[in-house]
Parts: sequence; structure tokens; C-alpha cells
Amino acid sequence: QVQLVESGGGLVQPGGSLRLSCAASGSIFSINVMGWYRQAPGKQRELVAVITTGGSTNYADSVKGRFAISIDNTKNTVFLQMNSLKPEDTAVYYCNAVLSTGRGSPFFAYWGQGTQVTVSS
Repeated sequence: QVQLVESGGGLVQPGGSLRLSCAASGSIFSINVMGWYRQAPGKQRELVAVITTGGSTNYADSVKGRFAISIDNTKNTVFLQMNSLKPEDTAVYYCNAVLSTGRGSPFFAYWGQGTQVTVSS
């Protein structure tokens, strides 16, 4: 069984910063990619940023230059540093990991339970 546990969400004023963390645990053999997605009320879930275990990154255009994703491969943990936050960043942020639970086993996507980020004055 695999668990993704997120932390770091909360309420912040426009222009402020937050740092999200997500730790993957359980029967993990190999991780390919970890990342963050978000879903605002009435909208579809969208990609925020992803990172491979090799360090390659991809960001949504809306967060480029403001957010930074990083990974600690020794702890199976991914971080999202969010700066210059805007009200439109308000959403539930979900951690995602594409991983295998055994040698030769296929890779599947796993999701965390989500953490609320609210940007408001």
C-alpha cells in the first residue's frame, strides 16, 4: 500500500508565500515522477508543477517564475515553494506520484488527499 501525505497549506495574503510538502511511503520500489496539481471550485484539476527523480521540471505557465518544485529522493518527498501568491492560486492542491511497487511491476499514479491553499486579504 502506498500513501502520499501532504502538509503546508493554509491561508495567506496576496503576495505571500507558502511551502507545500508531500511524503510518499509504503511499498515503493521506484518513483518516476512526483508533482502537484490543483483544483479550484467549479474547475477541473490542473497541473501546477512536476519533477522527475532526475530533476527535470515542468510548470504551468500561470506559476512560472513564482513557484519552484524540488524533490528529496532519499525521503521520497516533493516540495512546492509558492511565492508571490495571488487570489487565483486559491485551490485544493493535490500531490501526485507515478511509481512502481515492485521490480517489473507497472507504474501507476497515486494521489494525496489534498491540502487547501487560500490566498485572500
